[in-house]
Amino acid sequence: MCKPRGLVLGVYCHVDLTEGREGERLRSITEIEASSLLPRGRRRRQIKVEYDGDDGASRVKTEHWEPPDWMKQLGFIREMRSCRDAPVDNMGAEKCYDTQAPAHVRRFQVLVSLMLSSQTKDQVTGAAMQRLRAHGCTAENIVATDDKKLGELIYPVGFWRNKVKFLKQTSAMLVTEFGGDIPNSVEGLVRLPGVGPKMAHLAMDIAWDQVSGIGFYH
Repeated sequence: MCKPRGLVLGVYCHVDLTEGREGERLRSITEIEASSLLPRGRRRRQIKVEYDGDDGASRVKTEHWEPPDWMKQLGFIREMRSCRDAPVDNMGAEKCYDTQAPAHVRRFQVLVSLMLSSQTKDQVTGAAMQRLRAHGCTAENIVATDDKKLGELIYPVGFWRNKVKFLKQTSAMLVTEFGGDIPNSVEGLVRLPGVGPKMAHLAMDIAWDQVSGIGFYH
């Protein structure tokens, strides 16, 4: 049986006879593996093998991908929306508040309309907001309204029972912490029951005129 040292020398002899880049590559790998067979304290120093013109950097060419005909499709969308005659244009959250109300009440009504609009057609949301405004759509008045009456006012919006609960909880928080106004940040808005990130960004755009993430194209 060969001793480890003899095995290492045997490997070197075999490798030295190999020519070309593959031979150099094989030798560098074999030296590292074979050195582990030497006694402790006598291991060979590892040598990094480099070649002319090899800077070690990988040059990968990246191409910018675009959907086919996306500019053409965008033009069609702009043409289709040029008249602004969809239900959301007349009954969306930016059309549901009372323009004559104080600023903090307008902002509250924007938030309420967004909360009602989830899983609900714009026509249904708009009608519910008209009933709420006739009843008195302020945070203080929502808190004072019993659940049964509030449900009658917002029905048939989607998940109206859950929204009655969210409206009462949110209105109570707004009265206690913000004097009936709404928070002026996304972080503050998403703390409110029934308000998610999408509603929060839209509320920032419509109520506070601040585009924080997504917003309407004016």
